[in-house]
Formats: sequence, structure tokens, C-alpha cells
Amino acid sequence: MPTQIDLLIHSASQLLTLSGGPQRGEALGNLGLIEDGAVAVHEGRIVAVGKTADLRTQFAPHFTLDASGSIVLPGFVDPHTHAVWAGDRADEFEMRLAGKSYMEIMNAGGGIMCTVRKTRAASVEQLMTETRARLQRMLAYGSTTIEVKTGYGLEAETELKLWDVIGRLHEEGPWDLVPTFLGAHAIPAEYKGREDAYVDLVVNDMLPAISDTQYAIRDRPRFADVFCEEGAFTVEQSRRILEKAKALGFQLKIHADEFVSLGGTAMGVELGAVSADHLVFTPQADIAALGKSNTVAVGLPCTPFGLGQKEYTPAKDFLAAGGLLAIASDCNPGTGWCESMQFVIALACRYMKLTPAQAIAAATINAASAVGMSERVGSLEPGKQADVLILDAPAYQHLGYRFGVNLVKTVVKKGKVVTSSPQAISSLTARHVSPPR
Repeated sequence: MPTQIDLLIHSASQLLTLSGGPQRGEALGNLGLIEDGAVAVHEGRIVAVGKTADLRTQFAPHFTLDASGSIVLPGFVDPHTHAVWAGDRADEFEMRLAGKSYMEIMNAGGGIMCTVRKTRAASVEQLMTETRARLQRMLAYGSTTIEVKTGYGLEAETELKLWDVIGRLHEEGPWDLVPTFLGAHAIPAEYKGREDAYVDLVVNDMLPAISDTQYAIRDRPRFADVFCEEGAFTVEQSRRILEKAKALGFQLKIHADEFVSLGGTAMGVELGAVSADHLVFTPQADIAALGKSNTVAVGLPCTPFGLGQKEYTPAKDFLAAGGLLAIASDCNPGTGWCESMQFVIALACRYMKLTPAQAIAAATINAASAVGMSERVGSLEPGKQADVLILDAPAYQHLGYRFGVNLVKTVVKKGKVVTSSPQAISSLTARHVSPPR
């Protein structure tokens, strides 16, 4: 007698399971591909994957989704975003085109501090509205789990406000949000010349206040991050912040080597950071250290693309060293307002020299590892959340090959269809009841 289940996604041209856990080094790109594949879902979790004929025999679904001619793969995990902010910096884009550098704009009062001023002035309701719209677009492009940083407050009151907004939006769903405290995003203008005093504020006031909040995200990792970079925080300042965060129970991330190498990557590995991000100018010794560690190297190709730079994360070097490599959008208002992990994959193929298969793995199972959630999301395996994408493309190579278009037909989050094109929803069939939304 077939087992009753909620949903069967069937007849996929290619089902990409990404099974087997995070992929190190040259093993990156194992898609776990099943032709004419199917996914069985019950109570929000995957109960089986395999050939369509086999799963149709084993299961009696309440709903079915016909994925004929389509790719089916895990929902994308975006492991590095700054998605909660107010306003925009479109004028700075024009300034950069006129020849101003990122650091010149920042030193003139633009950059991060421009967004800080707008974000400090924004109400919770405004921040919720603006951020919700970004998250909805991310979801429509296939991102079902999204890391979101604070960092546009740079004072205790606003950082707590941003932390609360992330929690509220996670509760709204349908996305999963992973919160990161980034009070050490920049030195605020009022602390110029008193940088160590601001570090004292982060260590002694902000981190304990964030740690003490009764936070809405109860079953997610929570992270602390620091921008270890020339013009931001030194290695010594970054170490103070991360060591205090670790003592308070936060998992660690670090922005490092985006413009110059200060030694932040090596320090992140030493402290057991879950990820080190940007890594454009990482020296070979630090690449080797990452390769021997469980710290995930996260490339952010939208950022150099947005800045018009020639240098990108040297992905092949990290893979040759045996490292764990992920990719992310770095969605932010200044250098990379990108809400599409599909475009991130396209950039990673062209400028980080990844194959489409490698970029897909870096955007799913390895990206899940970069937010400490690879046991829950990032692959299509029994027991995991049923976060599934159906793409309007017959083969996986279309990811990376095509750009500037949304290939996602249907997004399934925890077993529920949460966004879908009209032609896709017509393939969702059920007995006696309406499709889940």
C-alpha cells in the first residue's frame, strides 16, 4: 500500500540533490543528478528522492507538481547580505563612474555612513517595509534561506532596532533568516579619531545588549561579524570584538581581504570562524590555512562587479588548497544591490572561473555550511526541509549560462508553494482541496 504524503514533485528533467554534505576543494560540483527525478514531501520535510517511476509506486501524494522539462534543485542559500537598511545611494554610483574610489566616497561622508544616517532616522515600520520588499524579490529569485546583518546603526539603539526587524521578518516568513550582528561595520563619524572608544562601545555595551535580547529567531544560529579592513577595524580591534562575541555564545564571521590584506583571514581561522568573506586579496599562506580548516571561504562577486574592479575572489586557489567555498550576493545599498543568486552564479562562472556545477554547489550546500545550517537546508535529502526550486530550464548549465532573467517557475518552502508562475501553478494538482499557498 503506497504511503500517504503531502506533495510529490515529479518528472524533473534533472533533479539536483547536492547530497552528501558540504563539498571541499576539487570535489566541489557534485550535483547528485537524477534524470526524470522526483521529490516526496510530507509535513514540510523531504521523505524520499529518486526516479519518478519509483516514487510514484511508493507514495500516494495529496498534491503533485509536474516538473517536466525543468530542473529541480534545493533553494538557494544566500550566506552574506546586508538586506536591512533604509534609503539608497544611487548618487554614489554616479560618483564612482566619475572616478571616485569607494574609500574616497566613504571618507567624504558617503558610503556606509550615508546609509547609517538614513537608517538611524527610519522607523521600525519603514525598515520592515523596505526590507520585506527586498526579501520578497530574493525569494522570487530562489533564495529560501538568507543571512541578514545589522550594521547600519553603529549605535546601540539602532543596532537593537535592526536586530528586532530581522527577527520580526523571520517570523513573518516564508523565508528563513539567519541573524548576524555587525555593529563593527565601520567607525561612525562621531567616533572619528576615537576608534578604540567605539570598539569599547561594541564590546562592552552592544554585544551584551544584543546577547540579552529575547530574540524572535529561536532555532537559528546567531552570528557576530566584523569588517577587518583598512579604514575600518584593525586586526587587534577585530580580535577584541570577536573574542567577546565568542564568549557570549555567538558564532563568528569576518569580512576580510576585500581591498587589502591585514591578516584578518588567518585570525578568523584561528578563532574558529564559520566563514571568512570577500577574500579578494588573501595571501597564499592564509588560503592554505583556510584549506586546512572548517572555515568557509565566501566569495562575493557582485561587490567587485558593482565597483568595476578587475580582481575577484581567486576561487581556484581556495579549491586547490582543499577549502570549502561558497558564494553570496552581499546585497547592500552601496556596492552590490543584487537580490538574485542566479546572477551571483553567472558572475562566479565568469569572474571566479567556476563551472556551473561548482557555482550551484557553492550557492546551496556550501552556502548552507557558511551559515551553520547544512544539516537542515542546502540539499534535497530525506529528513531535510523541503526547500525546493523548479526552474524553467532543461539542464543545470542554464544557471550561469543565462543571466538577466529569472528562471525560477516555482519556489517550495517547507513543503508549501510560496511563489509560482501561472503556468507552474496549473501543474499543481490535488484531490478534493485547493493547492497550498
